[in-house]
Amino acid sequence: MKTLHIYLQLVQVLCISLLTVSSGITQSFVCPNISLSDTLTTGKIMADFSRNVLLHYTSQQATNPSDYLNTAFRLQMLAGEYKQALQSLKACRQLATTRWTIGTLYLQYEVYTYSQMQQSQTKQSFTDAFTQTFRQYVEAMDNQTLLLNESAFLNDIQPFERDWQQELTQLKGRDSLSLTESVRLCKSYFLYEVHRQIIPLARKLLKEQDDKRYDIQDDVLIPTKDGARLWAIVARPKNSTEPKPTALAYTIYADMRNITQAKNAAAHGYIGVVAHTRGKGLSTDAIVPYEMESKDVNEVIDWITRQPWSNKEVGMYGGSYNGFAQWAAAKHLHPALKTIVPYAAAIPGQGLPMENNVFINANYGWAFHVTNNKYMDNTIYTTPQRWRKMMNSWYESGKPYNKIDSIEGQPNPWLQKWLLHPAFDAYWQNMVPYQKDFSGITIPVLSITGYYDDGQISALHYLKEHYKYNPHAEHYLLIGPYDHVGSQRQGAAVLRGYAIDSVAYINTPELTFQWMDYIFYHKPKPAILKDKINYEVMGANEWRHAPSIKKIHNTLQSFYLSTEKAGDYYRLTTQKPAKIEFLTQTIDMADRSTSHNDYYPDPIIRKELDASDGLAFISEPFTEPVSVDGTFSGNLKISINKKDVDVGIVLYEVLPSGEFFHLSYYLGRASYARDMSKRQLLKPGKIESVPFERTRMVSRQLRKESRLLVILNVNKNPFAQINYGTGKDVSQEDIRDAKEPLQIRWYTDSMIQIPMRK
Repeated sequence: MKTLHIYLQLVQVLCISLLTVSSGITQSFVCPNISLSDTLTTGKIMADFSRNVLLHYTSQQATNPSDYLNTAFRLQMLAGEYKQALQSLKACRQLATTRWTIGTLYLQYEVYTYSQMQQSQTKQSFTDAFTQTFRQYVEAMDNQTLLLNESAFLNDIQPFERDWQQELTQLKGRDSLSLTESVRLCKSYFLYEVHRQIIPLARKLLKEQDDKRYDIQDDVLIPTKDGARLWAIVARPKNSTEPKPTALAYTIYADMRNITQAKNAAAHGYIGVVAHTRGKGLSTDAIVPYEMESKDVNEVIDWITRQPWSNKEVGMYGGSYNGFAQWAAAKHLHPALKTIVPYAAAIPGQGLPMENNVFINANYGWAFHVTNNKYMDNTIYTTPQRWRKMMNSWYESGKPYNKIDSIEGQPNPWLQKWLLHPAFDAYWQNMVPYQKDFSGITIPVLSITGYYDDGQISALHYLKEHYKYNPHAEHYLLIGPYDHVGSQRQGAAVLRGYAIDSVAYINTPELTFQWMDYIFYHKPKPAILKDKINYEVMGANEWRHAPSIKKIHNTLQSFYLSTEKAGDYYRLTTQKPAKIEFLTQTIDMADRSTSHNDYYPDPIIRKELDASDGLAFISEPFTEPVSVDGTFSGNLKISINKKDVDVGIVLYEVLPSGEFFHLSYYLGRASYARDMSKRQLLKPGKIESVPFERTRMVSRQLRKESRLLVILNVNKNPFAQINYGTGKDVSQEDIRDAKEPLQIRWYTDSMIQIPMRK
């Protein structure tokens, strides 16, 4: 009934606001004559132009009703059809309710529209109308609701201005525009014009609210014992006199917008503190990623306990680097630290800048992003074409990996330092809890990550090691179909082409404070945490719960390789071979016309898959539905004519439709397979065992008639180091070390274990 009601409302909106035309007619519009220097005239021209476009823009021009309404309300607002615009906006929200749980969708446009209506009725200035309307909205909101909505008014104007300028540039020399071009022009102008007007006003009005609701210190410098000073932001509820627990986020991502994060903690009943890595923000020290957190975070916690507003209890939270910082603090556990909530937590030396001892390029620009200045160099990090060009140029050049920054033209001193530590040695071990350090971590932990989080293997490593060295640990895991960003915020409705299940949506920040309330205020534990391991089963649209990683499946199905063909692929069999055979793969490591090992899950679902550069093995169809639950592992039996090789393994579900669903993958260096801290070279010509287990966890309901596809390959592409197999430091090898092509024999007694629930 709710869906029917929404669609009836949609039909009503369409009837009120639009004139439909035949979709078979190609519509063109006279290109508007716009003068940048005359804002008032431009506004009138674009309003008239938008009215004309509205006469011809119908739902047939959009991919779905939500996209249609999203565009329609903007065109209507620009055209001055405010009542119709508000109706369209309301219908748009209703269609989006299944995936929008943070704040009120497009609140900034609603406030803008009512301000325009009030200005028209009262003849007052837009500034006065907006101020009055804005206050009416926000003063009725509690602190949490206001914080959920304030980001709508704090956008950066530059991207909107840049897009509008680009649209104007494309108008030059044009006499007419297509309907698609005209809609894009109107939307671009609308976004720029609305935000140009409201952002300066909203910033002042939100500051007014902050002064009413919080006591904020944004210039705190915390001294350390060795003489450094760490910049921190502190937010407390206004007029709060009773000491409270502190919610601490520790980050290298220095930004004045971190005030919002501190306020959010205060809005949830905590003292909010955001502290920063030494050298960041107001700190005058040198910027040092990773190396000082195990010491500095605890100095911040110690400082907190000495403040009059502190009840001497601290909880930490946050994702990625912030997640790493929590584990770094737990290495030498401060008695005031009562819980940590790390999401997508990184492990330096294991997840980045290298994975299973292979240096990868995905984070190459990160060091510049966080060390180029006291805050963040967002410009350099948001130019992926720059880094793609660098990677391709390096790949084509054949130069050693430690010369990659000379290809790009800008020295990368942090990468060069990290390259001196290709093993997970004492340099990396000192940054996070290592082995027996985990036995001393007795506080409750909530870890959050995603099946498609690039750093998932790090997050799971913390969990596994914690339980290994402290079997009685109170460590919860929540995992679902999220990427690195989604696991820290709110999962996307569509992730890399895959529409996630409706039950999978979570709100990580809200879950964080539900957990904090459970720890500090003895409120009920978050309902979704029914057991230690909580995971969403993709395709089944349900959450399942288990007491441990091992208990989420009820069988470990072993698969073996075969030299027998099954159509385009080799067979993947459950029968251990009576006679051991092998398949040979030959790869010229000096050949730059090809690349090998396309393992990255983007898109998650593919209609076609080119597996010709590796060896692909397919199982028999499943005769009943089963779920793959957990991390796949195994033992490869290989022999090579060199001393080392980097291998890749990708696991897919082949759907009955023939589509390919990416489940998990592994990338690792054979010489470190047994011990990440010690290199053990392979002997040319000898059959070697290469165990692997640091793969991505996944949970997926496989349909009847689905099959599993395993692709084995050698990693050779622009996105990671190239291991030429000489046995030297891989970062120093170059194309001259390739010499004769690599020959790798994959033996049929190689075993791949898939965790399943039948």
